[in-house]
Amino acid sequence: MTSADGGQRELILRVATRLFAALGYDATSISQIAEATGLDVATITKQTGSKRELYLAVMDWVHETELASLHKAVKGAPVTSSDQANALVYRIVDQYLDLCVAHPEIPALWMHRWLSDASDVTELELRYTRPMGELVKSALAPAIAGGYIDPDVDMEYLLWSMLWCVNGFSQSGVPDEHGNRRYMDDPEVLRRFRTLLHRMIHRTVAFPGDLP
Repeated sequence: MTSADGGQRELILRVATRLFAALGYDATSISQIAEATGLDVATITKQTGSKRELYLAVMDWVHETELASLHKAVKGAPVTSSDQANALVYRIVDQYLDLCVAHPEIPALWMHRWLSDASDVTELELRYTRPMGELVKSALAPAIAGGYIDPDVDMEYLLWSMLWCVNGFSQSGVPDEHGNRRYMDDPEVLRRFRTLLHRMIHRTVAFPGDLP
């Protein structure tokens, strides 16, 4: 592959990510991607294959980005006290929240899937979601075994609840006193939302000490 070809593929993936995030997989055509890139359909399919293959390439990038972020959150995180368990859980949450701020297309793509977009592409959750969940469970296992997290807390559903909150909020924002929607690119909105997430988790997990 020439450097020019590599540049074309990168452009196609970037544009496809934006369109899939904005319109959804089902509502996006190869022709739209071609028009947005300034390339013809033949070049798109030569570089990335069918629309399905292009979508899978985009979701591969999503998974790799999410996984790298999660590894960063849990790497070298000893859990020998309740404070460390507390910090680890918040770090996992904050890392994902910050990822969504930096890459709002990621929660947008998942929100489309939750609304049955690309319903014929069934393997993504099994391929991507399960390994992420296993990584989180493994990271939190010492905290649970040490009694720093109540074993009765359903951590799987707590983490899913966090994902639902973050992804939903990233897409819908909140209306201010004037009826204008404000999103996570607003520092004050992001601060308030992060504080709320921490407090929800603190109460649900029953961490000792004062609320953050």
